[in-house]
Amino acid sequence: AQQPGTPLSNQEYRQFFKFLQITLQASTACHLRELYGCQNSLVQTLDKYENHGVIPQGPVCSDMPGKPFFPNFCTFSFYRCIKKKYFLKV
Repeated sequence: AQQPGTPLSNQEYRQFFKFLQITLQASTACHLRELYGCQNSLVQTLDKYENHGVIPQGPVCSDMPGKPFFPNFCTFSFYRCIKKKYFLKV
């Protein structure tokens, strides 16, 4: 363990910036979704990539307290974007 106030190690910096880069990419995907909607071909490509080639049809269930059900994947994705819970899974 590092002393409080000391810089991160090289490995810790790699992990730190890797997380920031991933979060920035997720935020960018959310901005595209907000600008163009779920019917946009780029947004659909990202949704398919996230779901192994298929956008889930029908309702989406989650294990989130207070929000267990979404009418479709688009609504679920918008919710994740609004809440900045980019890596929340179904």
